Amino acid sequence: MTRAVLESWLRLQAIDGVGDLTVLRLVRAWHSPDAVLHASRDELIQRGCSSQLADAIRCGPDRSACRSIERELKAIERERVEVRSLLDPAYPARLKIIADPPPLLYITGTLTEQDELAVAIVGARRATPAGRAMTEELSHDLAGAGMTVVSGLARGIDAAAHRGALDAQGRTIAVLGCGIDRTYPPEHERLRRQIEERGAIVSEVPMGAPPHSHHFPRRNRIISGLSLGVIVTEAAISSGSLITARLAAEQGREVFAVPGFVKENTSRGTNALLKEGAALIERAQDVIDAVLPQLEPALRLRLQPSLEKSVPGDRLGDEEQQVYDVLSYDPVTVDNVIVATGLSVSIVMASLLSLELRQRVRPLPGQRYLRT
Repeated sequence: MTRAVLESWLRLQAIDGVGDLTVLRLVRAWHSPDAVLHASRDELIQRGCSSQLADAIRCGPDRSACRSIERELKAIERERVEVRSLLDPAYPARLKIIADPPPLLYITGTLTEQDELAVAIVGARRATPAGRAMTEELSHDLAGAGMTVVSGLARGIDAAAHRGALDAQGRTIAVLGCGIDRTYPPEHERLRRQIEERGAIVSEVPMGAPPHSHHFPRRNRIISGLSLGVIVTEAAISSGSLITARLAAEQGREVFAVPGFVKENTSRGTNALLKEGAALIERAQDVIDAVLPQLEPALRLRLQPSLEKSVPGDRLGDEEQQVYDVLSYDPVTVDNVIVATGLSVSIVMASLLSLELRQRVRPLPGQRYLRT
């Protein structure tokens, strides 16, 4: 997008009383923001604008807004941010058809046609070790099958979703609730850079915008809008992830949930979704099987076969198998493994080390382990 075209979008958005839905209606009617800005008062009124709104558009943004626009343009150029408008042929096709698509998308990294084959994974910020492990497994397998994993870069489940896709050398997209020149939470700066190398960071809010709470519900519609479906792996009843799931349902997307223990707070949201009709999933192939019928033939061909194949040369020894069988997605202490297997301390520790090196288990603080 040229600087002049981008400036016309920013000028239209900066006019008092012109919200996103009004921008979309006007630009779709005139086919460009510049044409809206140059339309006569009578033409604007004939196209459904109130006389007050028509007058505001004819006056244009005030001086303060114009100075903000100039700062915005300079920041976009300085940070080398790509901006795509709803009229851009490269604007994500799936996102374009939701009821209220963002007029502008700010992008770092790269959005590609491959991202049409995307699924979102969201969940609790205060995730359990089991929830993070399950999320990483699903994300890893979906990305390995050729799907792009979309999430929100938040702590907990979102971060696990991005990391699982990256571990599979797959693509992932993070949608921010702040300006694209900011990272929130700040401790995810390194993760953000890794995502930019193998996917994209996306935002709809202006450069420099802080992570205000009201940005995140709006951000969630982009997460679901980019995706064929939304997976919720862990969520409390009041979780923002349930907002994403409901937005997905309203957008005609698939909604998936991972069942959990009924007494666990982070499972109450996912179990509630299952009661409401979300599809229960236990593995990546469940998701692939569900979305496959809605894909065009060209997209189906890009999906890899099921990843549930044994790895050659990865057969476990007898003691390793005994130790592995005792472990689960809930953390288990070394003492419990020793009691359950009846093996000596040295054999259990050697087996756990071997399983860790094979990435079959993950160590946690307090000499606890869980399956991966």
